[in-house]
Amino acid sequence: MPELPEVEALAEFLRERAVGRVIAAVDVVAFQALKTVDPPVTALGGLTVTGVARHGKFLDLDCDGTHLVTHLARGGWLRWRDDLTGAKPVRPGKGPLAVRVRLAPDGDGRAPGFELTEAGTQKRLAVYVVRDPGDVPGIASLGPDPLAAGFTPEALGAILGGSRTQIKGLLRDQKVIAGIGNAYSDEVLHVARMSPFKIAGTLTEAQVAELHEAIVTTLRDAVERARGLAAKDLKAEKKSGLRVHGRAGEKCEVCGDTIREVSFADSSLQYCPTCQTGGKPLADRRLSKLLK
Repeated sequence: MPELPEVEALAEFLRERAVGRVIAAVDVVAFQALKTVDPPVTALGGLTVTGVARHGKFLDLDCDGTHLVTHLARGGWLRWRDDLTGAKPVRPGKGPLAVRVRLAPDGDGRAPGFELTEAGTQKRLAVYVVRDPGDVPGIASLGPDPLAAGFTPEALGAILGGSRTQIKGLLRDQKVIAGIGNAYSDEVLHVARMSPFKIAGTLTEAQVAELHEAIVTTLRDAVERARGLAAKDLKAEKKSGLRVHGRAGEKCEVCGDTIREVSFADSSLQYCPTCQTGGKPLADRRLSKLLK
């Protein structure tokens, strides 16, 4: 799933290539992906892309005050095309293509643009056409952005204080902190040397400060690694930069212990016992506790 660093990189990628260009048309192939009807998607035709922003994991194209907002969900991605003039119409329900955004032709006659695709059977990619990004329910309910100036150790302490939620789940809750998903929550907790099942409200002031530092540095480092890359290269960069997530059975590069996994119904987490749980493995079941 694209998380804050990848969506930030996509926003930067589109700022360089789409801002200042006129939208020729937006073709919706997967009708279930379009979540709004007013303004209609056809209203985007003829508008100029004036800005690109990120809100948590949401990508926002400002088109003369009308916003095309996308959430890529678990299996979604953005593919840039240097020329869509020869792109064939795609029938709904055929293949991974969900939305195609065609920009006005260049001076050489090429019409660039991008496609939103979604792999897998769980079709959760969402597209909104709104007058204000706050009209998107998922954006309206977002917690603070962890890369914003106001996200201080004190602000994080206020979020965690009194919470009986396990820290892994809290980090992934978009209403609490925006932009962190399954992969980067694993990475943050590894850097912070913290069990994913530690109760958030039990952290000491020193642990809160360490967790804050882990959140900010992990995300900033990932953003920097992704900066300047083409959209097609971002997935590989994310995978190569992860130290524990998706690496069950491999050696921890910090201590050499074997990275372990806890599986749930529709996801899994990875962690290092030596770095995070005092050498004790976590039971591989939902709501696990440290084995005694």
